[in-house]
Amino acid sequence: MPASFPDVRTILGYLTLKRHPVLMVDDKEKNMKCLTFFLMLPETVKNRSKKSSKKTNTGSSSSSSGSSSSSISKLSPVCYEIITLKTKKKKMAADIFPRKKPANSSSTSVQQYHQQNLSNNNLIPAPNWQGLYPTIRERNAVMFNNDLMADVHFVVGPPGGTQRLPGHKYVLAVGSSVFHAMFYGELAEDKDEIRIPDVEPAAFLAMLKYIYCDEIDLAADTVLATLYAAKKYIVPHLARACVNFLETSLSAKNACVLLSQSCLFEEPDLTQRCWEVIDAQAELALKSEGFCDIDFQTLESILRRETLNAKEIVVFEAALNWAEVECQRQDLALSIENKRKVLGKALYLIRIPTMALDDFANGAAQSGVLTLNETNDIFLWYTAAKKPELQFVSKARKGLVPQRCHRFQSCAYRSNQWRYRGRCDSIQFAVDKRVFIAGFGLYGSSCGSAEYSAKIELKRQGVVLGQNLSKYFSDGSSNTFPVWFEYPVQIEPDTFYTASVILDGNELSYFGQEGMTEVQCGKVTVQFQCSSDSTNGTGVQGGQIPELIFYA
Repeated sequence: MPASFPDVRTILGYLTLKRHPVLMVDDKEKNMKCLTFFLMLPETVKNRSKKSSKKTNTGSSSSSSGSSSSSISKLSPVCYEIITLKTKKKKMAADIFPRKKPANSSSTSVQQYHQQNLSNNNLIPAPNWQGLYPTIRERNAVMFNNDLMADVHFVVGPPGGTQRLPGHKYVLAVGSSVFHAMFYGELAEDKDEIRIPDVEPAAFLAMLKYIYCDEIDLAADTVLATLYAAKKYIVPHLARACVNFLETSLSAKNACVLLSQSCLFEEPDLTQRCWEVIDAQAELALKSEGFCDIDFQTLESILRRETLNAKEIVVFEAALNWAEVECQRQDLALSIENKRKVLGKALYLIRIPTMALDDFANGAAQSGVLTLNETNDIFLWYTAAKKPELQFVSKARKGLVPQRCHRFQSCAYRSNQWRYRGRCDSIQFAVDKRVFIAGFGLYGSSCGSAEYSAKIELKRQGVVLGQNLSKYFSDGSSNTFPVWFEYPVQIEPDTFYTASVILDGNELSYFGQEGMTEVQCGKVTVQFQCSSDSTNGTGVQGGQIPELIFYA
């Protein structure tokens, strides 16, 4: 028997080849786990047989054959050779064969193959390419979008924009139950080419890359199409990644479109996130280009929304913009009649009687969309004691109730504080949940009534996200007075933002004391820290900007 073997399997193979009886046991007495092999040597077996026959012949003649066999079975196992091997921790191929950097810089890596194969169906030039990659994952990844050994092809995309992509049935079937049924199911069809007109080529490639390479590569302009492909071919982990990507990139500009798509894809969590953005930043969402791309059902759901935080004239104008685009989609002339036609009963979901009278008189009444009788009845609704019945909803929307995070435990005033001479009061804050900052609460004059001019600003890493210049009146009390941004600003969790204000007015005002570094406000936790932008003394322990006003 050879002196050394590389592993246990080689020893077992050797013993089987030599037809040696083998016994394998666990040696539990030792501190280390090992395998003990007992090898019965042929020479020893022969010697033992001879000794047994001698003992049988010289024994008592009255002994029976049963006693002879019994004596043989009681012989001590002196004929075994013991070989003990320590078992090592199971390793993966990448651990056993560590990948070495090629000496030649022109050698192609897996990542380079991926990049090439996104647009080209390249064959592997190396004759022994399998030896270049130690793991099955890397070898499998080389076959991504590769014609080598491909047994099926897909013609992906609408007519005029198709792309022919290679595939390997086994790999695809392992990654998707739909592909498994397509290639190996009871109704499987043996086709060399499959047409998929309803999926974009870039999205299909992104799905193939996940199946072949176990990599998720998403982009903002293709993530919705990739989500559609992942849903169609039941690739749940890729679909979840697409939803997470959409949630993190959600904003007022795309919230309406994503709301429509989330309902189509039956993603309730994404739908809820979309509603949060649309409610809080309703006017921005309604004025976005994406609002005009939604379907009629989504339009109705938005117009019905009770918590929509927008002026009704903005809702009315957004509905007219949607109607104009819908006329183009239906190849209708851009006329007032056709706009009203495509809006249908959704027009009555706009709460026109709740508009300010000026907004109605200068906007909705002169739009031409309302009939003469409707216009007269709404005017009477505003002015007459006996109000006519209207088809429009006449109850104002509830909107959202703003929350206030107060960071000081007390306030005070002194004869030499707090003064304003064009200097900046600033504080940094972070939240643990997505919120929408609507404005700040500020202290006012400590010397009676006064009016202040306030320039408020919200920044993230030096980038201005929102700012506004407005005035507020202070009545001389220690109360805080709200100053609002034009639109609420979306704040992402676990990131510090800088809130700043420059005040112009009565130099002496109240200021906060006993500031807190962390404040629990409802379900939102807010952390505060000092800002380097503050040049007027405001910090965590005291100063201005006592309140953050937000929607959550």
